[in-house]
Amino acid sequence: MSDREFGGTDDLSLPKATVQKIINEILASPDSEPSLAFGKDARDLLIDCCVEFITLISSEANDIAEKDSKKTIATEHIDKALRELGFPEYVREVLASAGEMKESLKTREKKTSKMDQSGLTQEELLEQQQALFRSATSKFNQES
Repeated sequence: MSDREFGGTDDLSLPKATVQKIINEILASPDSEPSLAFGKDARDLLIDCCVEFITLISSEANDIAEKDSKKTIATEHIDKALRELGFPEYVREVLASAGEMKESLKTREKKTSKMDQSGLTQEELLEQQQALFRSATSKFNQES
């Protein structure tokens, strides 16, 4: 899979503020102020390198998934892509990060609907809705 299939890398990027935050965390000294400066041109180059790395890994993982007749790229495809592209030292950290993400998704609070948050039964909510419709109809008829 080539860059042309993605529309070229010119339109792909990472949020500069997010990358800058990561850079500041890495460069921070014990007193929590960055001990070194990181130039904007260096940050932009780093972003380009990251986009290229992501494109390379995802393209290889896509090829692996297609060979496995899969329509979704899974963790094992990323694992295999990293190994095949010569980045086996990243596999353990990537798999650990994927595991942490999976766990955080399990334990995160489920979104509750407004209906659940109201504490009212479905019948009570339906009655309120009908009362609002009657009120709106009455106001509309008065204005006409």
